[in-house]
This record gives sequence, structure tokens and C-alpha cells, in this order.
Amino acid sequence: MEMKTFILALDQGTTSSRAIVFDRNGLSVATAQKEFTQYYPKPGWVEHDPEEIWSTQAGVALEAITKAGLESAHIAALGITNQRETTMVWNRQTGKPICNAIVWQDRRTADYCDQLKKQGTSRKILQKTGLIIDAYFSATKICWILDHVKGARKLAEKGQLAFGTVDSWLIWNLTRGQLHITDVSNASRTMLFNIHSLEWDDELLGIFGIPRSMLPEVRSSSEVYGETTGQFATPIPIAGIAGDQQAALFGQMCLEPGMVKNTYGTGCFMMMDIGDKPIASKSRLLTTVAWRIGRQTRYALEGSIFIGGAVVQWLRDGLGIIANSADVESLAAQVKTSDGVYFVPAFAGLGAPHWNPHARGTLVGITRGTTSAHIARAALESIAFQTLEVLHAMQNDSGIKVRELRVDGGATVNNLLMQVQSDLLRTKVVRPKITETTALGAAYLAGLAVRYWNDIREIKQQWQLDRTFTPRAKPGEVNSLIQGWHRAVEAAKSWAGNSK
Repeated sequence: MEMKTFILALDQGTTSSRAIVFDRNGLSVATAQKEFTQYYPKPGWVEHDPEEIWSTQAGVALEAITKAGLESAHIAALGITNQRETTMVWNRQTGKPICNAIVWQDRRTADYCDQLKKQGTSRKILQKTGLIIDAYFSATKICWILDHVKGARKLAEKGQLAFGTVDSWLIWNLTRGQLHITDVSNASRTMLFNIHSLEWDDELLGIFGIPRSMLPEVRSSSEVYGETTGQFATPIPIAGIAGDQQAALFGQMCLEPGMVKNTYGTGCFMMMDIGDKPIASKSRLLTTVAWRIGRQTRYALEGSIFIGGAVVQWLRDGLGIIANSADVESLAAQVKTSDGVYFVPAFAGLGAPHWNPHARGTLVGITRGTTSAHIARAALESIAFQTLEVLHAMQNDSGIKVRELRVDGGATVNNLLMQVQSDLLRTKVVRPKITETTALGAAYLAGLAVRYWNDIREIKQQWQLDRTFTPRAKPGEVNSLIQGWHRAVEAAKSWAGNSK
């Protein structure tokens, strides 16, 4: 009798580590999750402890298998998806990090990015990487570590340091230092990877002064890389890697050019499948590698919104106007409109399509009649407004009219937000039954590599609709709201400009 097997997905996010066991139908059998510490040593700085990331991720992996009533022998393969751009540097001999991880949200290298732009490197970096110079990406973070951690540059030049995004760090630990690898999707977020040749680029390494010896080997997104060593009773093949947004695009089965998904997590990340050739953005979006399976590489346009669901966490932790994140919907629903209040949540600067690292959070339009309900509604609307800006930019770049937006991530349970989103976009917003599409994408990539699923066609049949939101608001009302949002964004930029 054949033993029933499952796929384990590790989903290492910005605020928590999760593990989900999936069955052959793409359904979750068990989930385990653990939050970990966020460090804010200075304004605009965000750090994580790599050791805590590893310990929480290893812990929830075992917990999920146990919760499912399984043993490691029942796991056919393991897939990894991760917060991208977050930068870790560790000693190859000891396996210990030389400092905290610098998180993707961290803005400490914003001034260095301004210098690089003045030196005229923007065009070259954009042509090779598809990325805009910004503190968001890994390259300037590595530079900062080499220049500010005592002895780091000397060790790097001797070949004793390893750099990795979170996927590389997890695999290094899962294999006890036997594998130092990443996949094309994560590599394409470093500002060091040529998305045309699919290789690390020596000219870019020269610009940033980063020794090539630090970098992981770049592999495809779906292949058997190796096996776990010692964490589980029996070794598990590690067979899929993708950055969280690319994994969500795959999990949402956005497999045709023009298909778009938006993930509502800590930030919001919209991606459009653009096929097998990169398109250069004219609207300050990013061109990125979506995934590589076998010999086929898929590309995507991406708009990154730094603060999405994190604005709700701030209402909870910073202002204390809600006890739990889930309470925001009922509070915001107490009012029919935000009554002219706009909230631009530029806590970590503005992402696409503005790319203003100096902008800061701004609340405008407050009167004596403004209540916590108006602020909660303005906070939710800010997520939808930012998404609207990115979708318009995507349509301009691709020349494709978006017919529906597939949505996933934690905030999609908020029906009010999804309805506002549909009203602003004037298009269908489609929520699948499984909103854990990031982990699901990693599971699919791993499962394909070990023939757990025969091919993508088999997987495609598993996508199921939960609910479709259609526009209800009048176009005149929507236009007025959008104009107000643009004014609020200009106010946030103006404040930033005057503060320097």
C-alpha cells in the first residue's frame, strides 16, 4: 500500500515564520506560525535577528508536521518562500551572522542611493536588473554591513563571509552549511543580478564594491537542490524556492501575460505576468524574474507598496484604537466615508510609482468631527488607493487592460477593503478559496520538482473562487476620492522635501 505523502511549505515572512502542510489537492492540512522580534534601533531602521528567524522557522516546520499527525517520512518535498531583499551576512566557518539582518523596509541607505543616482548609475542598473536604485534592495544593505561592521570587509575579501537573502540563510541551516544557494526570483531583487543573462553581474559588483565570493549560487525555482540534514527524523528533499510575491503569483495561477495578483501583507505587492521576455517599465515599476522552471524563465512587472497591512498594526499598537487587527473592519464600517480624512502611510518612504524614500506618514483633512472610525476607514482606503496607483502604472507599461485583480494575503478577509478596492479600480476583485497563495506557490514549485504533481495543468485545475467583488460606487464619487488622495500624497512629499 502506497504511503500517503504531503508537501511542506516554509513561509518566512516579515513579522512571522509559518509552515503549512499541503495535500495533493492543494489544501492546507496543518499550519503553525510564530511571530518574531522586530528591532527599530534608529528612525527608519528595521532589523531582525537571523538566529531567531531560523529557530522560529525550524520550530514551526516540526510543529506543522506534528499537528498534521505525520512524520517527516510522509513529506515528499519542502518548498521555501520568503520575505525578499532582507539581507543577512554570516561567517562561513562558524555559520554565525556577523550582525542583525537589515530588513527590506529599512531606509538607512537612502542617502547612499541618492549618491549613486548623482553618479549616473541609475540607467545602467535599471537596464541590467530591472530595478530602480532604492534602499529597498539588498546591494546597498550589503555595502552598509561591509562598511560598518568591524572587520567585515577584510573577512569578505578573504572569502570568509556569505551573503544571503532569507531563503539562502534557511537552506544553509537546513543543510548544515552544505548548500549556499538562492533562486532566480530572489537573486533578481538584489540589484546585483542581470535579469537578461541570469547571472551575477561583475560590473554591478564593482559599483557596489561587493566581493563575488560572498554570493550564493543561483538556481531555478523548481528543482531538487539537496536534502535537509538533521532537523527531521528522515531527510526531506528541498525542491522549491521563490520570493514571496513571485510564489503568490504562481500560487494564484497567473500563468498568462496580463494576469495580475495583489498580495495584502505587511506591504502590498502587485505583480503582472508579462511572459518570457522582460519589459522595461516607463512608469517606475520594477521588472523582475517571476520564476524559472526547467529551461523556461518567466518575467513580471511589480509595484511595491511598503505599508499595507502594517498600517492596521499601527492603529493597533501605535494608536491603540483597536485591540486586534480584525477589529478594523467593524470600526471603519461605523462611518460611510472617511469624511475628507486621508492617511498616507509613508512610514518607510513611498514605494511605486513614487520612489520617495524621504516621505513620511501624513494624516490630512482632520476636523473636530473626526473620530477613530474615520481614521480607521482612511487607513483601509490608503491600502486601496496605493494599489490603484500601481495598477494604472502597470496598464500603461504593458498596454494590457486588466480585467480582474486576483487578491491574497491576510487583509483580503476584510470585505470592506475588498469592496473599496473594486470601487476604486472599477474592475472585478477576485478572492480565491485559498488565500495562503504564497505558501501554496512554494508548495507547487517543490511538488513539481519531485513529480508530486505531474505538470502545471494539473495544478491549474485546483484554483477555486471564494468571492468576486464588483464596483458599486458612482464614477463621480470615485474620481473625487482619487483627486483627494493625489493631493494628500503631494502633502506627504512636500513635508519630506521641506525637512531636509
